[in-house]
Amino acid sequence: MWMYLGLLAALFLGLHNLCKKHAVQGNEVFPVLLGTIVAGFLLILPFYLGSLFYPEYFKEIGFYITSISLKTHGFIAIKSMIMASSWVLAYQALKHLPITIVTPIRSAGPFFTFIGAIFIYNESPSFWQWIGFFLIILSVLMYSKIGKKEGINFKKNKWIFAIIGATFLGASSGLYDKFLIQSLTLNPQTLQFWFCFYTIVILLIILAITWFPYQEKRKAFKFRWSIPAVGILLQTADYFYFKALQDPDALIMLLSAIKRSQILIAVVVGGLLFKEQNKRKKLVPLFGILLGVFFILYA
Repeated sequence: MWMYLGLLAALFLGLHNLCKKHAVQGNEVFPVLLGTIVAGFLLILPFYLGSLFYPEYFKEIGFYITSISLKTHGFIAIKSMIMASSWVLAYQALKHLPITIVTPIRSAGPFFTFIGAIFIYNESPSFWQWIGFFLIILSVLMYSKIGKKEGINFKKNKWIFAIIGATFLGASSGLYDKFLIQSLTLNPQTLQFWFCFYTIVILLIILAITWFPYQEKRKAFKFRWSIPAVGILLQTADYFYFKALQDPDALIMLLSAIKRSQILIAVVVGGLLFKEQNKRKKLVPLFGILLGVFFILYA
């Protein structure tokens, strides 16, 4: 069952990436990011209020937000700091790079998760899982050669390093999620609510320094329908992902790889919507990544 939940998470993440590309075009990254997180927070807020005033009903429907200790709040705040850093880097990169380059690089995230799952959680990969992960990495390297044809030098472009950093931090957060869900026994909606809350606090501090004091920046900001859509789609994807992680048999290395199937939407649909270059050539490494994911699932 957890694999199917992972595929649902991938579907909503693919749609989330398309909306994210639309939201950041010509916009400051930080206010866009804040808008998406606030939208996600407002989506979950009724569950928190309902849990306060109608606890029995919300326990019955499975959306009860539990009370947690101060120590657990600290653990969730750490996740917020990790993901806020990852998103800032990823949004900046997405603003300056084609979605058909950014998304496949992020698809290397399972490789970092794979290494962490072996050394931290003692998950044991099979032969075909090894093959699958190396196929994903090889395919990402193929994307780097295609990127050069679009004027993107992977060795000198700072936005490439930004998206690599975002990918590493995102993978670290994925490993941390397993600890939060399984070791601390947090339910998805409790983790999502407080994660959004602390991320909003972090972003407000950043914006208070870099954006709110500057009138020209505030006037240049363009609100788009895709900003709240990003937040809603992300929280929906996270809910299915965290539900999958609640299964004691769920392997974080495989779940992380299954989520990468979102690139099918980002590369094919996104390439057509945003009219990006070399779409046909990008289908070759795309196939390699999907084949790698298949081997992981097959194993």
